[in-house]
Amino acid sequence: MNVLSRRDFLQSSAGLGAILAAAAVESTPAEAAQTAAAQENNGNANERLNIACIGVRGQGQSHVSGYAGRHNCVVSHICDVDTAVVGSAVQRAARAQGFEPEVVQDLRRIMDNRNIHAVSIATPNHWHALAAIWAMQAGKDVYVEKPVSHNVSEGRRMVEAARRYNRICQTGTQIRSQQGSIDAIEFLKSGKLGRIQVARGLCYKRRNSIGRVAGAQPIPNTIDYDIWCGPAPRRPLTRQRLHYDWHWIWDYGNGDLGNQGIHQMDVARWGLGQNELARASISAGGRFGYTDDGETANTQICSFDYGEAKLIFEVRGLPTPNYRGATVGNVFHCTEGVLVFTSYSTALAMRPDGEVIRRFSGGGDHFGNFIRAVRSRRRDDLKADILEGHLSSALCHLANISYRLGRPTPFQPRPGVYSEDPESNETLARTEEHLRTNMVPLDRTNLIVGRRLTVDPRTERLVNDSEADRLLTREYRKGFEVPARI
Repeated sequence: MNVLSRRDFLQSSAGLGAILAAAAVESTPAEAAQTAAAQENNGNANERLNIACIGVRGQGQSHVSGYAGRHNCVVSHICDVDTAVVGSAVQRAARAQGFEPEVVQDLRRIMDNRNIHAVSIATPNHWHALAAIWAMQAGKDVYVEKPVSHNVSEGRRMVEAARRYNRICQTGTQIRSQQGSIDAIEFLKSGKLGRIQVARGLCYKRRNSIGRVAGAQPIPNTIDYDIWCGPAPRRPLTRQRLHYDWHWIWDYGNGDLGNQGIHQMDVARWGLGQNELARASISAGGRFGYTDDGETANTQICSFDYGEAKLIFEVRGLPTPNYRGATVGNVFHCTEGVLVFTSYSTALAMRPDGEVIRRFSGGGDHFGNFIRAVRSRRRDDLKADILEGHLSSALCHLANISYRLGRPTPFQPRPGVYSEDPESNETLARTEEHLRTNMVPLDRTNLIVGRRLTVDPRTERLVNDSEADRLLTREYRKGFEVPARI
């Protein structure tokens, strides 16, 4: 099969339509059923939908379970650059829907196939934006994992693509579909706890060292490494594991702030009711407790200025107790009480003295919400439209830009990172105690103190800081360019 030219693909939606109309149709029994479903689906929103799951080693397994045999959907295609990881996903789909999906290694074949109605993306972060944009240009609806982007610019391009091509694009921040969390946010916005003073996100999640290697490691022969690298530079593998540990390498991941923390960043912004970027951001932290091949921070404090309220985010990768009963969760400090999210679907509202006045719980189906919006063609039906995902992901990226442009500063005496910001300084003091508990010698350790960024929320650019502005995007490999404009 001829692979589409990416440049032609991106430049001409009209040409794309002609290419897709001429795309070859597979003739296996599974594909015959899929083709029939596609033909039946024309003009009938209630007919079966064919879904392609792209990236199935980790979170992608839940994508397969979310569609196969459910919501009148089938997983028609499984796509992964590593043929060694697709077996369990194929079996999972077959058990649920009665036939095996087609297996594809190159995601460009997914975009070419006119019988696929929607794609569900769980690749590494550096592929999220380009895969989603290609799919929307190919006329497909998209569910894309968090963070939706690898940098700020990518997220805005995804929003533009969804609007221009009239596509449904759901962000994988599934907390927004959990009834307990929905009820808790409604209670918060009712004013019964008073005014929000600080929205705090927590990612207290143990992360072990990824180890160190002496040089380039071999790439398993089951992996198409060129496609795995995609938009990122094609560099030698210089960590023990290709899979998962990419989270801690800047070329591909965004640290735990963008891995787990994006969920809690999204809840914090949701609770604040903010639909634009903060006007200023600063981050401080480091990779403490071990020396390994990871590049991102395992301990990080991020502070965002939203005017009357602050958003403070904490990442702790070393062992730590909870904060107000939460480890991976959120705490909203209000004038008349506190709201604590203890899981994706549970929360507690408390008076200032700690008395619980309301409990919230209840689950939801984020994949089902996506499918309902695909059928209705109304993006307002989505619990997490791509715009929500972009804004929350962009906050993570801004904090990481601040951190990456930071300077090493001795812990002692305590650095004046946050000036006259008492909440952030209190957070730093607790973080220091946390590090002492984990035997980090603060008298011989530097804190990376990030650059304070001033943000223009309207343009999503940084004010008078060309060096930081360059980190809003990246250089792309030829053939894998995320367009600067849709």
